[in-house]
Amino acid sequence: MPSSGRFLTMDDYDLSNKSVYLRVDVNSPINPMTGEIMDVSRFVSHLDTLHELVDSKVVIVGHQSRPGNEDFASFRLHAGQLERLLNRPVKYVDSLFNSEVRRSIGNMEKGEIIMLENSRFFSEEIVIDSRDIQAMESTHIVRELGPLFDYFVIDAFPAIHRAQTTLVGFRRIKPNLAGRLVEKEVTMLDRLREGNEHPKVAILAGSKISDSISVSEHFLGKSIVDSILVGGVVANAFLWASGKNIGKRNEELIIKNNKNYKELLEKCKKLLASFKNKIIMPVDFVLNPSNNLIEADAKIPDTDLLADIGLETASLFKEIISKSKAVFVNGPMGMYEIENYSFGTREILETVAGSNALTIAGGGHTISALEKLGLKRKFSHVSTGGGALISYLSGEPMPVLESLAESKKLFGGKSHGK
Repeated sequence: MPSSGRFLTMDDYDLSNKSVYLRVDVNSPINPMTGEIMDVSRFVSHLDTLHELVDSKVVIVGHQSRPGNEDFASFRLHAGQLERLLNRPVKYVDSLFNSEVRRSIGNMEKGEIIMLENSRFFSEEIVIDSRDIQAMESTHIVRELGPLFDYFVIDAFPAIHRAQTTLVGFRRIKPNLAGRLVEKEVTMLDRLREGNEHPKVAILAGSKISDSISVSEHFLGKSIVDSILVGGVVANAFLWASGKNIGKRNEELIIKNNKNYKELLEKCKKLLASFKNKIIMPVDFVLNPSNNLIEADAKIPDTDLLADIGLETASLFKEIISKSKAVFVNGPMGMYEIENYSFGTREILETVAGSNALTIAGGGHTISALEKLGLKRKFSHVSTGGGALISYLSGEPMPVLESLAESKKLFGGKSHGK
């Protein structure tokens, strides 16, 4: 079902001069030495939603990191960063539901913006059993904030796999609406999953083997894609599982970063057995530190890492991509940060960007490479989600989307305030 049919959106109500709770995800990398926010991309992802709420009274809620982490920080800097991007005042209030919060919200004028404190400073955000909606509705967060708003706009796509109080606790209190980011993300990812564009290919690479296996299982098991191209450490795992020699250093890298590596290799074996012709592995590599080119069937030296795909693999992958009508990319082909090993990642991303297919990319390293190459705007969609993106594409439950759907059932039968 299209996203517009599953939950309410900002088109369903007139939000002008209304009090609007806006749940965002501006969880960003912070320099531990200076406290400076190092990447503003998640702030930028919410600007469309905020621009549309220019005539509303907007109160922003979000989270930053977790207790105990170096980047577990106040939202004072976040408010300042958002103010600079919007070129509009953003008032910071250093609490979530106390008397000052209630007073500040009660005194708001049309067009004003308030940003409340990091929601994870408050235990009710993370300790309540997500299955107990009554417990959530009994929290101070919901009881104190609920009556202050006309609508709750949920725009935190990177957190849609989290069932936390500020994300799902208000669904039975007032209408919960999807913000523009959530709406766009779900629409584009559903088009990838459910669209009729074929051939459809997924490029799964990088170092996160477990994530790529989960997506592969869902994509191939549900016949969502016609083939999967693997690169990076993900490819190394599939090659090792297929019985190929990948060399001692590459084996050790997989073992070191995956405590359950035996289980993951077994899953790779099963996928290869069930979908052998649909999982396309590299046929040659560039080695580090020797810089030699070597075929995948050869004995990989124990002293070298498989640092990039080779010319034959790039040619093979590019031919498949050029014939595809839809392409999903997650992860680089190798050690792309080092110039000597950036060839494969650059060739594949440039080929995808230059195609006429539906093109969707996700993952931090992928986005970094796209920005470095100046290709980000050439993709149909670049997802803001990390774990949420993988969970969604793996077919896992999405508590925030389920919450939005429940709110529509409760409030969607009305006139929508228009």
